[in-house]
Amino acid sequence: MPTTTGGTSRAVPGPTTATGPTRNVTTYTVGGRFSGPVRPAVVSTTSRERFAERARARRALAHRQVLLIAAGVLVAGGLGWLLLLSPVLALDPAEVEVAGAGTVVAVDQVLAVVAQHHGTPLPRLDTVRLRDDVLEVPGVREARVVREWPRGVAVQLVSREPVAAVPEATAPDAPASDGAPGFALLDQEGVQVGRAEAPPAGLPVVDVPVGDERTLTAVLHVLEQLPPDLLAQVEGVSAKTRDTVAMQLRDGPRVEWGSADETPLKVAVLAALRAAPVAAGAVVYDVSAPRMPITR
Repeated sequence: MPTTTGGTSRAVPGPTTATGPTRNVTTYTVGGRFSGPVRPAVVSTTSRERFAERARARRALAHRQVLLIAAGVLVAGGLGWLLLLSPVLALDPAEVEVAGAGTVVAVDQVLAVVAQHHGTPLPRLDTVRLRDDVLEVPGVREARVVREWPRGVAVQLVSREPVAAVPEATAPDAPASDGAPGFALLDQEGVQVGRAEAPPAGLPVVDVPVGDERTLTAVLHVLEQLPPDLLAQVEGVSAKTRDTVAMQLRDGPRVEWGSADETPLKVAVLAALRAAPVAAGAVVYDVSAPRMPITR
């Protein structure tokens, strides 16, 4: 066997035993500072041993893979049970929040709709279907349902607030003993959201031809665009056609509005006319042509 001195090597025969020679060992000497045996790179000395080692390694790897897969299945199953079946994330009606009900929507009816899904885990809760169910509650115009983890939901509503009171039509054959007709309360889209025997305080009375949906829509469109301070001053609105809208203000003056076009400009012109000294005492403000307003 080779042995190295100063970068060289030399062979050293191995010791012999009664059964025969043993493995040779190669030693190295580098610069006179290191000398020692170096183990061969191959652990096993025979093909049978190497095949056995490889088989054991394959079995160990397969065993680890099986354990990892089993652990993954158990973790996934546990998470699936926790999220989809367990009561940990189940909807609790006591943790439901409802906002935006306004003066029309009955909150208890909304809560009753949500309570039908009591016990459903939030990950399985169909919020689209729940929203559709909430929209069936009288007075609800829009709704939004959001999960509130871990066990609640938040329901945000847009209610159909009445913006006008329209006198109900009296049937020609109705007996006089039935008394005066009441008022249908309409929202900005013309949907009836209530009824009253007398016009509610602060709600303008609308007088339009019976069954004229186009004229009624034009009046409601004007009311929808009015700023709150001006809308609060409107006592009544009348129109024969959709282009002849007129408003009676609570402090006396009448406003000839015309159509629903250019309503923001008409609002600004009306405010300027009412503040101008030369228009003081006017009983009629005609802003139907807002660039050429008239007072009288």
